[in-house]
Order: sequence, then structure tokens, then C-alpha cells
Amino acid sequence: MRIIAGSKRGMTLFSPKTYSSRPVTDRVKQSIFNILRSYDLPGDAFVADLFCGVGSFGLEAISNGAQFVTFIDSDPKVLSVLGKNIEKAGFASQSKVIRADALRVGAIVDSHCPLYDLVFVDPPYAMTRDVGERSQLAELMNTLAGQVGPNGIVILRTQQRTPVLDVYGNFAVVDRRRWGTIAVTFLAGPGISVV
Repeated sequence: MRIIAGSKRGMTLFSPKTYSSRPVTDRVKQSIFNILRSYDLPGDAFVADLFCGVGSFGLEAISNGAQFVTFIDSDPKVLSVLGKNIEKAGFASQSKVIRADALRVGAIVDSHCPLYDLVFVDPPYAMTRDVGERSQLAELMNTLAGQVGPNGIVILRTQQRTPVLDVYGNFAVVDRRRWGTIAVTFLAGPGISVV
């Protein structure tokens, strides 16, 4: 895995040797960030990277101009590797790492990030088998409603066949993309018109 664009373009990311991850390919990540540019993101944005792993999405966001990223994951071994990636990139002053269950705490609003402009939600696929109105994902989206600004975007990565709803509380789907076995759903806050 590497950072594909911006100030740290080409930087290789450390990964745990025993980490059973679902690394995003360069092509998919580049496509996601190309779409985000149509929303003027991530330029100067406050970003949260939930279930962040080694920080691929969040580090890419900082490299592409994000003001600050909050990284949240519950695995201490993975967060140790994330710390090395942040240090290697020189992004310590633009980031905060929190060990927590993102399903329970969401993006965590604090003095660093009053409300988020962009949130990446990349949970283990087992957590997205149920994405209905009463699912853990729906509860997370309800939590994010108080943590994301009205013009905010939430990026949800799931398996290709996962039936993501059109609306979760304050968030509505504005775009859906599929690459191989994965799907990426773009959900917008109430300040963005759904076409």
C-alpha cells in the first residue's frame, strides 16, 4: 500500500505482517479521491478515518490537503503500525489516533475537529452483512449525524453485493461505485442536494 497523490505521493505504508486486511488498490483509491474532488474535498477538510487500519484513506487525505484527520480503530497492533506511518509521513501535527470501537463512538468530535467534512467508514465485511434500518451500521450513521457537518460526505466501503440503503437518517446516497468484489457508497449530509 502507498500514498498515491499529493505531498507524499509514492510513500509506501507499513503494514503488520499478520494483518488480515482488505487493502484498497491504488486504482480504487484514486477513483474515490477523484470523485471527492467534485465536492471540493479533501482540501482543507476535517476528516475521520473509522476502522482506519494502517491509515490508507486518512493519510491520503492529508497528503491531498486535508487540514486534520482523526484515526479510529480498536486494534492496538494495527494502531502501532499506523503511528509509524504517521511519523514517516510527518503528519503528527495534523492527526490524532484514538483506540476505540468506531461502531460505538463514531468520529468523536472534540476541539481538534468540531464537525467533520469527510468520514471514511471501512469496517470489516462481517460487520456489514446487515445494513438495514436497525443494523449496527444504521446506528453508526445516526451517531455520525451529530458529528458531520451539513455539507459533509461519508464514504462507506462494503462488499459488492451488500444492499446499502438509499437513506440513513440525515444521510442520503449520492453516488455508488463498484470495483471487483467491493462497493463504495457516497452518502451526503442534508446540505448537499441529491440528484
